[in-house]
Amino acid sequence: MKNSLLAFFGLFVFTTLWSQNYDPVKTLVMLNQLEKAKTDLDKSFTNAKFTAKPEAFILKTSVYAGVSGLEGKKDTPLGLQLIEEADAAFLKYKEMDPNLSLIGEPIYQNGIITLYSNYYTFGFNDYNKKEYEKGLGKLRKAIFYSDLLIKQKVLTSTLDTNVLILAAITAETGGFKEEAAAYYTKLADAKVGGDGYEGVYRYLVTYHFGRKDMESFEKYKKLGKEVYPKSDYFDFDKVDFAVGLVNTFQEKLKAIDEVLATDPTNFKANQVLGEIIFDTLNPRDEEGAILPENFNELEKKMVDAFIRSAKAKAGNEIPYLYIGDHFINKAARVNAKRDKHAQDMKARTKPGTMASKEDVAKRDALDKEYGDTMDGAREPYLAAAGIFSERAEKGELEPRDKQQYKKVCGYLSDIYGFKKAMAGKAKNLTDKAKWEAEEKKWNDRYETIKN
Repeated sequence: MKNSLLAFFGLFVFTTLWSQNYDPVKTLVMLNQLEKAKTDLDKSFTNAKFTAKPEAFILKTSVYAGVSGLEGKKDTPLGLQLIEEADAAFLKYKEMDPNLSLIGEPIYQNGIITLYSNYYTFGFNDYNKKEYEKGLGKLRKAIFYSDLLIKQKVLTSTLDTNVLILAAITAETGGFKEEAAAYYTKLADAKVGGDGYEGVYRYLVTYHFGRKDMESFEKYKKLGKEVYPKSDYFDFDKVDFAVGLVNTFQEKLKAIDEVLATDPTNFKANQVLGEIIFDTLNPRDEEGAILPENFNELEKKMVDAFIRSAKAKAGNEIPYLYIGDHFINKAARVNAKRDKHAQDMKARTKPGTMASKEDVAKRDALDKEYGDTMDGAREPYLAAAGIFSERAEKGELEPRDKQQYKKVCGYLSDIYGFKKAMAGKAKNLTDKAKWEAEEKKWNDRYETIKN
């Protein structure tokens, strides 16, 4: 009986010590007997005393991570399951030992390295399969373990650019814009450069512009230009982005208006706003074109924008040319109605008889509309002509300037010629003489401009 009690007591002591001793499993890991290590570890995990200390869980991390890479398990669903169990074990270890006092041991470092490597690989595979949300979940884990390894100086670099760029691209492609921006920000703030990284800065510039964060927009535009000095992308300003990031006319108007709300005298913003509206009110293909219902409202907005751009940059004739050209185009549409009415009136009126009062009234109304519309071009063309005249006096008139100057003088002559004709029709001889002198003046100047 005594011997039996001694034997039982010895077995109890051995089992108790074994249940609290992690060395046998660690030895199997070091001998690369991973399957055996896992079997023994799983048995020990049924003992509460074995799992009472944090080391049990970091040991499980290393064992399961190691087994996941064995033949037949690596890069398989089973391998992923083992990795996920290893990850869960590490999180439990971290909870029990917040200071991570054991991860300096090589055997445990290897487990963390394996977790990092596997999550990176599985995340990359999901990205290639276009399963972006799943891939991003795994890459978050890879970043977590990468940061840990950097902190422990296992990885010598201060930033794991490979995993961050993959996570950023995966997040961006999957539609997780904020998360993509967070990863790109880490890369940009570290001023990463070289082939394949310009998109880091491009994304952040666009992202912050879309969020109306102009301070960050300017910051990353400046950083991008610093790292990629030959790239034209970072030369674009907020006006370029406002127009370039949207597609429809209304979206462009809204984007430019938002720029002008904080910078109302911005030359480029006003000029681009005017040009966008000009293109809408003056379609290149007039035939079949439908002008917007709020034409008058847009016309006023366009003229105001061009006037502001002209004030913001003295000596610039382009805003005035746009305004003048708009009213000439508009007058041409009125003139087409005049011609059609004249033909219809002629067809309705029998030879030797007078046209109806209604036809005459409509003709006179169209004549007035045509004259008033033409007159809308007069002041802007006079302003442009003044700028061209100053350049001509200084001998600074370029060939293109001469062409535009001749066009302006020609239209001014036409405008005054029509005003002369209307004054003559009204038997207003004073105005007729005045407009005739102006018509001659601009016609004579037209003749003096040589290409």
